[in-house]
Amino acid sequence: MGFLKFIKEKVFGKSTSQKEKYIAGLDKSKKNFSDRLKALSSRYNKVNEEYFEELLEILIEADVGIRLCDEIIDATKKEAMTQNQDDPSQINEILVDKMFVSYASQGEDIKTEIEFVNNGPTVLLVVGVNGVGKTTTIAKLAYRYIKKGKKVLLVAGDTFRAGATEQLTVWASRLGCEIIVGKENQDPASVCYDGMIKGKQINADLIIVDTAGRLQNKLNLMNELAKMKKVISKEIENAPHEVFLVIDATTGQNGVIQAKAFKECTTLSGIVITKMDGTSKGGIILSIRDELGVPVRFIGLGEKMDDLEEFDLDQYLYGLCIGKEEQ
Repeated sequence: MGFLKFIKEKVFGKSTSQKEKYIAGLDKSKKNFSDRLKALSSRYNKVNEEYFEELLEILIEADVGIRLCDEIIDATKKEAMTQNQDDPSQINEILVDKMFVSYASQGEDIKTEIEFVNNGPTVLLVVGVNGVGKTTTIAKLAYRYIKKGKKVLLVAGDTFRAGATEQLTVWASRLGCEIIVGKENQDPASVCYDGMIKGKQINADLIIVDTAGRLQNKLNLMNELAKMKKVISKEIENAPHEVFLVIDATTGQNGVIQAKAFKECTTLSGIVITKMDGTSKGGIILSIRDELGVPVRFIGLGEKMDDLEEFDLDQYLYGLCIGKEEQ
């Protein structure tokens, strides 16, 4: 069985609505990747070195990352030689297989949903630069877990950008959940303290903490996050339990650079990719996974509140490589 057929069969039994969201959200990326693969294979009867060079170019332009591109192409070549295969369409199948392996073989279990602690609130710290959709992502995560019956508390820890607190307050009102805010330029750690106390008082299941998105001075950011985490852990044992980094898919390799910088500042447990529907370079997910070794936990496939989906590797490859017309 070809790998793409295998992916089709795996996705077939999954939620139709989720599958449709992945297909729609990855449509631009599919046109830049899968459609180009097909066009390339139609121009060759048999693969040669020139074919692999063009294949490499397609991967690079999909934002997969140069080091990983080389690794995937080398693995594809070796597999083709082992199978004595020179049919372009079959080579493309092998390529997608190697993309799957590159993501899935990172060593730890691939989890997506937040794992809630048995006693007391679960605390999620959300980091990322301004403009990536961090506040909206926090609202979408809150919406997701409120729908699951969880009591959610928001903590506006970004006290340096007045708009961030205002945005989060508006979202809290719409969602019908409580929020803790501080004064402008107040120490974020003190807002976190108030948030942890409030979270315990109201028996919150999930406390989501927003943070300032300043990367200009990594040392300041590192110290600020360390202080916030220290205050949080003092009030709630082993908290924060999760630290999510939000990355805008449309920023391409610049998003990977941001991710590396944040990883130097704090331990990350997951990545949230936003605006996936707005980019033609869907390979950024593979690049981030390769560069950071941190799993993508959620993916933004549209602007609606329920368009933030769990990241599903099968659905991702289905949307990127197969798409609507081949369902």
